[in-house]
Amino acid sequence: MSVEPLLNSLDKLEKMHKSLLKLAYHKTDLIKGGDMEALDQTLKDEQAHVLAISQLEQQRQKAVTDYFKAKGFASSGSNTVAQVIEAASTQGEKDALKESSDRLVSLIDSLKQQNDLNQKMIYQSLQYVNMTLDLMRPEQNQVNYSKNEARGSHLPKTNFDSQA
Repeated sequence: MSVEPLLNSLDKLEKMHKSLLKLAYHKTDLIKGGDMEALDQTLKDEQAHVLAISQLEQQRQKAVTDYFKAKGFASSGSNTVAQVIEAASTQGEKDALKESSDRLVSLIDSLKQQNDLNQKMIYQSLQYVNMTLDLMRPEQNQVNYSKNEARGSHLPKTNFDSQA
């Protein structure tokens, strides 16, 4: 069996991750600009991408499992592309898989870095908003008890005759 179905899956995953990375860069610009409506739409687009990537990942796993079944190896259910690279018949297949895998890993690392940056920017924006709200709120008066209230003499006097 050829590694072509696996290479196709890796290429599709690479394209989807590139698109997701573009959304992450766009999200950075939106965070800087403070456009919440566009940011909300971008988050929805990201969710759609993540769902598509999840489906492509299932296809990739199936391609790996099918490859091992065709080669007569026992499938452990958690076979990886690295294991396929080791088991590949020709050096050309090994090189093509390694190159495709390396591009995808590099792309995922870039995406992770961009998402970390976005997360930090959102956190800083939230800190700024909270600081601004704290400055705008009036300070609450501290409640201190006087000497008499602390001893309990602040109880109201009643006209109740206990001897009646």
